[in-house]
Amino acid sequence: MATLEDIYRKSRLCERISAQEALLLYESGDLLELGKLADSYRQHLIPGNRVSYLIDRNINYTNVCNSDCSFCGFYRHDPKHPESYVLSRDEIEQKVSEAIELGATRILLQGGHNDELPFSFYVDLITWLHDTFNIELNCFSPSEIHQMHLVSGESYRHILTRLQEAGMRGLPGGGAELLDDDVRKRVSPKKIRSGVWLEVMSIAQELGLTTTATMVIGFGETLEQRINHLRKLRDLQDESLSKGHTGFNAFISWPLQHNENTSMGRSRLRENYGADSLQYLRNVAVSRLFLDNIIHHQASWPTLGIETGKMALLFGCDDFGSTMMEENVVSKAGALTQNKWEMSPEELRSVITDAGFSPVQRDSSYAYRV
Repeated sequence: MATLEDIYRKSRLCERISAQEALLLYESGDLLELGKLADSYRQHLIPGNRVSYLIDRNINYTNVCNSDCSFCGFYRHDPKHPESYVLSRDEIEQKVSEAIELGATRILLQGGHNDELPFSFYVDLITWLHDTFNIELNCFSPSEIHQMHLVSGESYRHILTRLQEAGMRGLPGGGAELLDDDVRKRVSPKKIRSGVWLEVMSIAQELGLTTTATMVIGFGETLEQRINHLRKLRDLQDESLSKGHTGFNAFISWPLQHNENTSMGRSRLRENYGADSLQYLRNVAVSRLFLDNIIHHQASWPTLGIETGKMALLFGCDDFGSTMMEENVVSKAGALTQNKWEMSPEELRSVITDAGFSPVQRDSSYAYRV
């Protein structure tokens, strides 16, 4: 059986580590050593001192959702609730116009699972956005695609193809949370299982849509369950790359946010949930070493703050995320974005410089803009 030193040596040589070896790193690896190894691996894949960022806006088109996830404080189950909404075209137009004025190159459009919205709503919305604005559209998530399947009866492939024809260019990695079905049954029993999330992503990658992989830690899961999540992502990435597809172009992880707005935050077990900065950095480093086939790894400043985000750049991350301009979901659950939910391009560049790196703007495909 491999020792820690054996695994350290393999990582220094940029050799693939097994799930069991990743688990040992997670359980017993020295945090600073993991950081050095992850940073070295990042340099192997992306040499140099550049850290990228994206100018975009995240728009939540509806907060009506039938999933009742225990970690969410954003949604309203009843469409008639006074706080329920579906954004109008005028409201969306204003938000997109503000983003373009700032220099945004992407709109991220995500929302709840609203039973009152037919599939035509989504196709018409994407068509209108594509015809009206010159900006890339990365929209929805695998669980939203499943919702469209439920209201239309259409296959995932048909839905994704129609959205792509309408002008959608990417499928964000939201809704993954933790790709372990024992955890999902406990914290979001109405939501899609891990196999569906992976299936939808696989189809999206076959169609050439830009996709990202995400991970949320702090549901009271075991370390084995975290590694299970990473293993499923790596396996799908291997499969996608073997077929000549791009696969996931980035991996982003963050800790669960929970406060009194969420049922997890009101639970008597609430002290068992969430993850601190050190746990987050350990996850960032192990993920960089294990997910050797996903090139870009993104730091998460919205959840644990700018300083921890800067530290993540020394633990294997090469990207500092985006301007956001708007954040409603994790803010409602207690994230730091409830106080600061956007960063200007100037702030992003300043933070990256302060961390000792050279900032460079990118697009959704990680093409640098010079």
